[in-house]
Amino acid sequence: MATCWQGLWAYRMYLFVFLLPVLLLPLPLLVPRKEAYCAYVIILMALYWCFEALPLAVTALLPLVLFPMMGIMESSEVGYEYLKDSNVLFIGSLLVAIAVEHWNLHKRIALRVLLFTGVRPALLILGFMVVTAFLSMWISNTATTAMMIPIMHAVLQQLHSHNSDVEAGNDNPTFELQEPRPQEETKLDEKDEGQAQPLPPVRSESQDHRTQEQIHFTQGMSLCVCFSASIGGIATLTGTSPNLVLQGQMSSLFPQNPSVVNFASWFAFAFPIMIILLVLAWLWLQILFLGINFRKNFGIGEQEEERKRAAFHVIKAEYKLLGPMSFAEKTVCAFFLVLVLLWFTREPGFFRGWGDVAFSDANGTVTVSDGSVAILIGILLFMVPSKIPGLTQDPDNPGRLKAPTALLTWKMVSQKMPWNIVLLLGGGFALAKGSEESGLSAWLGDKLTPLQNVPAPAIAFIISLLVAVFTECTSNVATTTLFLPILASMAQAICLHPLYVMLPCTLASSLAFMLPVATPPNAIVFSYGGLKVYDMARAGIVLNILGVLVIALAINSWSIPMFNLHTFPSWAHTNSTFHCLSTSTPTTPSP
Repeated sequence: MATCWQGLWAYRMYLFVFLLPVLLLPLPLLVPRKEAYCAYVIILMALYWCFEALPLAVTALLPLVLFPMMGIMESSEVGYEYLKDSNVLFIGSLLVAIAVEHWNLHKRIALRVLLFTGVRPALLILGFMVVTAFLSMWISNTATTAMMIPIMHAVLQQLHSHNSDVEAGNDNPTFELQEPRPQEETKLDEKDEGQAQPLPPVRSESQDHRTQEQIHFTQGMSLCVCFSASIGGIATLTGTSPNLVLQGQMSSLFPQNPSVVNFASWFAFAFPIMIILLVLAWLWLQILFLGINFRKNFGIGEQEEERKRAAFHVIKAEYKLLGPMSFAEKTVCAFFLVLVLLWFTREPGFFRGWGDVAFSDANGTVTVSDGSVAILIGILLFMVPSKIPGLTQDPDNPGRLKAPTALLTWKMVSQKMPWNIVLLLGGGFALAKGSEESGLSAWLGDKLTPLQNVPAPAIAFIISLLVAVFTECTSNVATTTLFLPILASMAQAICLHPLYVMLPCTLASSLAFMLPVATPPNAIVFSYGGLKVYDMARAGIVLNILGVLVIALAINSWSIPMFNLHTFPSWAHTNSTFHCLSTSTPTTPSP
């Protein structure tokens, strides 16, 4: 009997995958309407995502099969949703990020900033947080964490070491940072946002010979890296996948909106949130792991200058190993800066950007998107050589010269591009479109009309809290994919600006601080050892609460004039059966 139960338990996921669709069949059979059919697909996918019964990307493909079979949408219409402009932007930005990683530009930036901040405890934490947050604004949260953790452990080993190997001129093997082989590199989720394979546990210092104070400092340093990776992704539209889900859902649900969410507008809104959260996280980690003696935390009056100099020497030595900037690094850096500049100035809103001037149609609509710009820079990276002149002898054809490789090759892309996230984003957009086409969004919105009597700030706060809890055990991409269409329908039903509830949902999905399984950066840090679930949970729960409060502050202050949240926009009427009689209602936040 025991063997039978063990066998069933071993096959539990297979049983779940096959039995769940059968158990949910009463819904479409008893209610033979498109709304019920679409609800069936959404519930099925939501449960598959929550329990990870299938790979997230495979679950995201279900609309391609089920929507046409149920008569909700045609196959061609569903397929279109899998490569929308938001997906193009995601692919283009990752092409640049892959080039930055391949040529070690991110490591140079990281080490340079750490040399500037120094190694005093509080400043060292701040330095790692600033570097990690900045890098995660542009490249994968997972890749950023995987790069920063070995650097952090090597610095801490020297800081806590009682010998003076570094000062004596000996090599420090711990800090010989090895770039992971392509097949072993950690892939994105969520952005990062799917399931990361944790790196092999590596302990760079003997825990048996460390004091309790050193153990606490190591724990605080480890958590500061994964927390700041999640926080940094909030700041840019391409920083983490939920931000792109929001942009895609806005385009799908409200096609008449005048590109309200673009790179410039999102940065202006979210960057202050990132700064506030980063400062609060820095202060909280100090209090929790270093204590409230700030003089000691900043190294004032410390008698351990020799150890600090040794740790500083480690960073300086590794920076010297990088040598001078190569032609490839300089060129990738230039392309990166051009990309950011083009993103900010395409359609800034407060002045006429280059998109308004050179690429607008008869109606004044800019025809070039942020995705187009990202793809352009990505293509150029394939066209520029990595060395000038860089000619070498071809080993396969002696006597012939061989040109250098390009800054970006398809081999690099195929090894590092998280195609699973592209499919996951597309599945989310397909769900949103299916909800609209089937009438499920309108039905849900109608059922949520009693919320019109609830103050708008209370609605936004409850949504942030709910999503912050939900995202701890579910992919943040899946979380935003499931919640945003429902919230958009609710906003239309109660004549509330859709962004007033969609923005908090998107931001709160990045507040995954409590559990190792909540996000890939947490899993990577946890896999290195030295942390218990309790340590992460007690630090993360406070950050979750602080994050929800900061989101509430942002959505009720500077976001109101930025996105005109005090009015109900005309473009929100387009895909809805709800007709608000006025542009401002009691539930709408005051300007």
